[in-house]
Amino acid sequence: MNASPLIENHGLIGDLQTAALVTTDGTIDWFCCPRFDSPSVFGALLDWEKGGHFTVRPAATTFATKQLYFPDTAILVTRFMTESGTGEVVDFMPVTGAVATDRHRLVRMLRCVRGSMTFEGDIAPRFDYGRAPHELRITEHGAVFASEGLELAVHAVREPEDERLLNLLSGDSDLHFTLRLRAGQQRGVVLESSPDGPPHEIRVAEFQQLYEETIRFWRSWLAQSRYSGRWREAVERSAVTLKLMTYAPSGALVAAPTAGLPEQLGGERNWDYRFTWIRDASFSVYALLGLGFKEEASAFISWLRDRVREEVGADADTGPLNIMYRVDGSSDLVEETLEHWAGYEGSAPVRIGNGAASQMQLDIYGEALDSIYFAHQHGIQLDTKGWTALHTLLDWLVDHWDQPGEGLWETRGGRKDFTYGRVMSWVAFDRALRLSSASGRPAARGRWATERDRVYEQVLAQGWDPKREAFVQHYGSDVLDSSLLRMPTVGFITPDDPMWTSTLEAMDGELVSDSLVYRYNPEASPDGLRGSEGTFSLCTFMYVDALARAGRADQARLVLEKMLTYANHLGLYSEEIDLTGRQLGNFPQAFTHLAFIDAAITLDTHLNQAREGGTARERSPGRLTA
Repeated sequence: MNASPLIENHGLIGDLQTAALVTTDGTIDWFCCPRFDSPSVFGALLDWEKGGHFTVRPAATTFATKQLYFPDTAILVTRFMTESGTGEVVDFMPVTGAVATDRHRLVRMLRCVRGSMTFEGDIAPRFDYGRAPHELRITEHGAVFASEGLELAVHAVREPEDERLLNLLSGDSDLHFTLRLRAGQQRGVVLESSPDGPPHEIRVAEFQQLYEETIRFWRSWLAQSRYSGRWREAVERSAVTLKLMTYAPSGALVAAPTAGLPEQLGGERNWDYRFTWIRDASFSVYALLGLGFKEEASAFISWLRDRVREEVGADADTGPLNIMYRVDGSSDLVEETLEHWAGYEGSAPVRIGNGAASQMQLDIYGEALDSIYFAHQHGIQLDTKGWTALHTLLDWLVDHWDQPGEGLWETRGGRKDFTYGRVMSWVAFDRALRLSSASGRPAARGRWATERDRVYEQVLAQGWDPKREAFVQHYGSDVLDSSLLRMPTVGFITPDDPMWTSTLEAMDGELVSDSLVYRYNPEASPDGLRGSEGTFSLCTFMYVDALARAGRADQARLVLEKMLTYANHLGLYSEEIDLTGRQLGNFPQAFTHLAFIDAAITLDTHLNQAREGGTARERSPGRLTA
């Protein structure tokens, strides 16, 4: 194997501190350790020769594969069918808990369910993105890969009477093994980082216990979901996926567990998404609380509160908040290029870190306040120090909202007066005023209200193009932008307002391709990067939400059903979809799954109320309702 698998031909496993991607033919080709944002150990997804991999497959020359999640869990099952038998690789990571640790376990359970099967495996780590050398030591019960700063132990799973069933063979720096099983037998290997002792033999009963404990964890967690709508299976798979991308020690949600997957094959739009964006707060808190996961929403709010407290007044130019952080809240995201990696299907450069972290993006303040207010409505309170810090943040925004920024999409074509940034500044002032009233806390109410109204009047005067009869991407342009699909969601405008319905109609004709939605037209609005991109899956789900709120629920349902066909075989979405239906960009993308949950909840509500004969306004609940 040396060709890049399709981005969508992967499943995700994880332990709530890091995660791994597993291809449909049983290869782990992406795994960073000990955290999501740590250097990779397996990175063949971005360079087969230099990235490192962990393969398991039948020894047979031809075989068919199928892949599924064990129901209601994050345990991934890859099935192999050969002429001699059927076997399975069951991949999972035992959950580590809320205390940060360097110890993580990749469990690969191999079993034969029909006939007989000989498995072959190769463990070929490449530490620090393939930049650090390592040594391999074979021991009686396994092996050890040792590199500076990180050690991986390979534990063999077997019974005393079959110690030759699993054969470990060493290459120069890689490990090869074979395992022959007959129907009913299961064995396997456990790869453990920073082990507390030498490799040891794991009995099958202990192996099975790990498996059953992991099943219980995921089923117990998912049982908290209160969603019972039309798309329950897909919504719950999205919820599990989001949980897999949450760093339990801090409650932070990474945008994706991957880096460098291209938005255009062979192009330069290749970014590192293994960080936490402030704007994800609004989406994640709303989606998680909508499903009933109050603990996760509360943890994210705590993470956000800490960022508000520590960064107030940090930078007068870009603002008191960065747009993104590492999962532990630190802000060292220096962008660099891995020159020695070829990139996914030759898509270079491969970047780690993210230079957009210091951009001026005014929308994040509205998203932060929106999530904090919505959480307050659900009983997640902001403490006194948090309110004081928030007050200082709003004072900064009073003085700085009326200036250009880089915008939601992190363009690198210079600052502009983005309409979406202004709308979300309005949201920030509006939610702060509502939060002050709801909590009885002191506030500069007169000043905040004045600025809120100034923003509103400016957006109507300069963000509206009377010739296009639509709100536009930035002042002085006639370019449409799908970020504005959120205008009715956040309550800036009602979904039946003629100015909004004509904007939606304009987007229908320019940004929507069948059921898929583009962010904007980069030819009409240069973003400082070469090439083009596919449709943005996040935007498609925002379009569903907007259609439902505008009273076009039947059309919204068709768009949603079509969009479900673009998910991969496990119900996972990356960032974008190209003309051939291939998934592009980092995978899986939290933003997309959050937007899907939002859209499903909204559309269910509208379809149910329409069936019950609700009024148009009753069919358009806003973000402000609890």
